[in-house]
Amino acid sequence: MATELVDPAGWAEDGDPAPSGADAILAALDAEQREVALAPRGPVCVLAGAGTGKTRAIAHRIGYQAAIGVLNPGRALAVTFTTRAAGELRGRLRQLAGVAPGAGLGKVQARTFHAAALRQLTHFWPTTVGGPAPRVLESKIGVVAEAARRLRISAGLPELRDAAAEIEWAKVTQVRPDDYAAASVKATRTPPLDPDAMARLYAAYEELRTERHLVDFESVLELTAAMIAEHQEVAAAVRDRYASFVVDEYQDVNPLQKLLLDMWLGGRDDICVVGDPRQTIYSFTGATPGYLTGFPAEFPGAAVIRLVRNYRSTPQVVTLANRLAFARPGVMLAGRGSAGQSAGGDSRWAPLVAQRPGGPAPELSEYPDEPAEATAVAGRARSLIKAGTPAAEIAVLVRTNAQTQVLEQALAEVGVPFQVRGTERFFDRAEVRQAVGVLRGAARAQADGDGAAAGQVRPILATIGLTPQPPGGRGTARERWESLEALAQLSDDFFAASPQATLADLAAELAVRSAIGHAPSVAGVTLASLHAAKGLEWDVVFLAGLTDGTLPIVYAQTSEAIEEELRLLYVGVTRARQRLFLSWALARSEGGRRTRQPSRFLDGLATGARAAGGARAAGGARAAGDSRTPGQGRAKRKPDAAEDDPLFTSLKAWRLATAKEQDVPAFVVFSDATLRAIAERRPAGLGELASVPGVGAVKLDRYGAAVLELCAQQVPAPGAGEETT
Repeated sequence: MATELVDPAGWAEDGDPAPSGADAILAALDAEQREVALAPRGPVCVLAGAGTGKTRAIAHRIGYQAAIGVLNPGRALAVTFTTRAAGELRGRLRQLAGVAPGAGLGKVQARTFHAAALRQLTHFWPTTVGGPAPRVLESKIGVVAEAARRLRISAGLPELRDAAAEIEWAKVTQVRPDDYAAASVKATRTPPLDPDAMARLYAAYEELRTERHLVDFESVLELTAAMIAEHQEVAAAVRDRYASFVVDEYQDVNPLQKLLLDMWLGGRDDICVVGDPRQTIYSFTGATPGYLTGFPAEFPGAAVIRLVRNYRSTPQVVTLANRLAFARPGVMLAGRGSAGQSAGGDSRWAPLVAQRPGGPAPELSEYPDEPAEATAVAGRARSLIKAGTPAAEIAVLVRTNAQTQVLEQALAEVGVPFQVRGTERFFDRAEVRQAVGVLRGAARAQADGDGAAAGQVRPILATIGLTPQPPGGRGTARERWESLEALAQLSDDFFAASPQATLADLAAELAVRSAIGHAPSVAGVTLASLHAAKGLEWDVVFLAGLTDGTLPIVYAQTSEAIEEELRLLYVGVTRARQRLFLSWALARSEGGRRTRQPSRFLDGLATGARAAGGARAAGGARAAGDSRTPGQGRAKRKPDAAEDDPLFTSLKAWRLATAKEQDVPAFVVFSDATLRAIAERRPAGLGELASVPGVGAVKLDRYGAAVLELCAQQVPAPGAGEETT
């Protein structure tokens, strides 16, 4: 959001002339942000809570210090983690340049760690090493694959990707190939190969990279730091060029980045760091909040300023975020625990203080199964859009990429446009495309009447990597397995609903779903993982699939890992400006055993939320903090209008008869939710019926004529045709 030069703290009196220059820069800040700008040169640590305007604060600090002549903008370097963040900071500085035109803010450099280091590396390489600078390797996969072939190590693409990620971790934490095996065990890593084989692959990769005069992103940082450390003339030139530093998202700094930063500083202390330990969610890549929390010890006498005024979210959202921020995740390690306040909290930071007007309380909802949850989320999103919320201001966030499939389908079926951020849509993923192709080939090869198609899918998918148990770790091999398992589960559900279907029928169903997934990209609801949502915000946020084993993820087994999972939920909650919906499902598939538990992180956040969530699936919801008993919630629930609809009654009777005839449970034919939707819409043709959630290609072919005949026999629903307001 664009920065506006307003006076939120009320520094100017009515009738006073508008401030200009340095005064105008200060006038646009609140008390704590103003403290950041006024902090003298030297070490400054800003602990900035979510939505507290940290980018605004550091931009105005640079602008104010330049305007009063304390900082030379031509010798200032602001370091960010993404090009988007660097661009936003440059934009704010350009805006401030219009307020203080003589400050020279256009000279300030705002770059990522890698961009800044690469400029220095390419500039000094000819004079320090000689010859042309090495070429930057955009992806490690090709070199890792060749190194594996040299060593006769058999590994598929997912394992190679995980090996590349493991090499990245080793390099950013300054672990050499000879030390990798021991360091991997000590850090409880789960590499795709055994530690000794991984160490040999790492060494072979480095040899190949050096032979071919290539540098990867980690080498760029390492070699730049080495140049500064080993060449006095390089150190002098760099330190003369940059005298003042600002580092954003300091909780995400890894040891290699810290090494380079120390080389840039060269023992000086004109540095301002900004971050939030509560938003540390990339520890698995080597990032550590220790540099941020340990900043006052590293720089004694450093100014420590806390930004606590949250301008993003309503007080209701902020209250929930604070409860998560001060929870006790250590209690949760073994299982169910309390998400209540810790004894006195953590003295390093204070609770967020909401600045926006009040809004609706966050809603926690429970559903019988994932399809019901996805249908409810999609339906609520459609209602919000119809009520005026732009689709682009709505996000549905999940813990893993494998969770998006059922949500993609539900959003598509109700006509809600969406975009998947940070990953490919389910049917666009390479492993899913491969699996669908293999299933189509098997369908073509299968003779009519071969039968037993339901039992063939998993053996077919096993030929491309689906195993009974998931691989260890959390890398691309695990993500590939999760995608294949999600496709297998989708097939299980399909054959459970249509026991006589063939592989050709399944292929047709997948083609329909894939076609929906390949709809033209338009601005719509964002569907993303919690990790991909970091740094973003929306008016409305749905946090779906919040069950134990998913959040916290099943392989989070240590107290540190559990704490990071809790921080991940905190990040998700603080993405919401106005409305927040949290939900979970007790079973994977429709009619499945309800054995799942809601995330332990939700314990204590809403008394009786589980019972109320069950009501939500049929039309009710429970706000966070609602203390009504389940019985009270049910007593106040309005009766379902569909129960009195003759068409709904006829559809249920037809479904029961059909289920008995086919010797399957009634829900296998159609769920209650689907029958309600049919009764509400009263489709007049196959096209309209196909748009009803829960009516796929096979069900449309099998039951479409009978359902449309029932719809044609019934009179219009009560009030149909009347104008509503």
